Amino acid sequence: MNQSPPAFRVWALPGLPEVRPGDDLAKLIAAAVAEGGSPGLVDGDVLLVTSKIASKAEGRIVEAADREAAIDAETVRVVARRGPLRIVENRLGLVMAAAGVDASNTPAGTVLLLPEDPDASARRIRDGVRAALGVEVGVVVTDTFGRPWRNGLTDVAIGAAGVRVLDDLRGSVDAHGNALEATVVAAADELAAAGDLVKGKAEGLPVAVVRGLSHLVPGASGGGAEDVAEGAGARALVRVAADDMFRLGTSEAVREAVTLRRTVREFTAEPVDGAAVRRAVAAAVTAPAPHHTTPWRFVLLESEHARTGLLDAMRDAWAADLRADGFTEESVAKRLRRGDVLRNAPYLVVPCLVTDGSHTYPDERRGAAEREMFVVTAGAGVQNFLVALAGEQLGSAWVSSTMFCRDVVRRVLELPEDWDPMGAVAVGRAAAPPRPRPARDADAFVSVR
Repeated sequence: MNQSPPAFRVWALPGLPEVRPGDDLAKLIAAAVAEGGSPGLVDGDVLLVTSKIASKAEGRIVEAADREAAIDAETVRVVARRGPLRIVENRLGLVMAAAGVDASNTPAGTVLLLPEDPDASARRIRDGVRAALGVEVGVVVTDTFGRPWRNGLTDVAIGAAGVRVLDDLRGSVDAHGNALEATVVAAADELAAAGDLVKGKAEGLPVAVVRGLSHLVPGASGGGAEDVAEGAGARALVRVAADDMFRLGTSEAVREAVTLRRTVREFTAEPVDGAAVRRAVAAAVTAPAPHHTTPWRFVLLESEHARTGLLDAMRDAWAADLRADGFTEESVAKRLRRGDVLRNAPYLVVPCLVTDGSHTYPDERRGAAEREMFVVTAGAGVQNFLVALAGEQLGSAWVSSTMFCRDVVRRVLELPEDWDPMGAVAVGRAAAPPRPRPARDADAFVSVR
């Protein structure tokens, strides 16, 4: 006997009145169903509720003569900006335009904020509908998003209850018997988009119903609803920063990368991908340089033998200098421990300055200025390098020690005599999050003429 092909049905729920602060959305939805203007609700149906009416019912209407101030208050991080448009991460972790602050369909002089906790909003609606109608439904609270690399808007899930928000297909096989290893479907987002096709944006139909996908509503078949509803919610759809490969990109994100570049002094033992370091070098050599020169060289110490050989030789040279300066053995040992940040890192890089192409001047003043230009461009290259490492989620520490024993470094690493080591960069995965850094007032570093 042939089975019917998979199918589902979606329709908008008519009969909902204008929602006002303090309204019980579940009761309004139940009343609209009871009026008979729709096919009713059965176990396994999914209610798709526009976040705007959840916000109105929860009193998330605020007076705001300036919408921008409301956006500021809801923003955690600016991701991108173009003219007046801002793409930001809001306090819910959602990356979207204007932090979800809406000035449409709300009285003049006010704006509408997203629900305080959209998952909790969905749970209240689900529980209320179950109490009023005796049916086990899933609820998805939706909002409209733009998407990177795609034109147009679509609804996505920002809150959910009683719904499997992620349909994990890993471990199953496709029609050809191939194992699925990475397929996790954003089921709640797909439901939200389906509902938006019938709700529309201007028809005054803020709720839709999907029927025929009861496998996404575990409670409909008895048991399991609480785990789905109280556990994941739509929050599970928000990718955490550590897994976000596209967190950086625009000019605002570049500034964020600069902020993320922190000196790391404790590293894990996890090996460093040499390809990531080479990508950071590619960023480094885009720095400005005088006379169309390329004065950077980066020596990558990828073997433990190379790192240990260099650090041991530098330690011996430093100890000899300290003893010659009259330091006690205790003081010498204490100062040598400062080099542990390099010794404990799984990867070292020695940036070098090469002044090929520099101009020769007969007087000392201009000759010193010429070298300073090259030193400055070396620093610019290293800064590019450090920021690019942060973009690769690698921590770093730029330590000046090689500058005090350049002859030793050149000898151990067999470098040309005209390569000037400009410190050493420890590279690796940070063993712990960086400590909070006190904010610096940019105006304190500015002098205007």
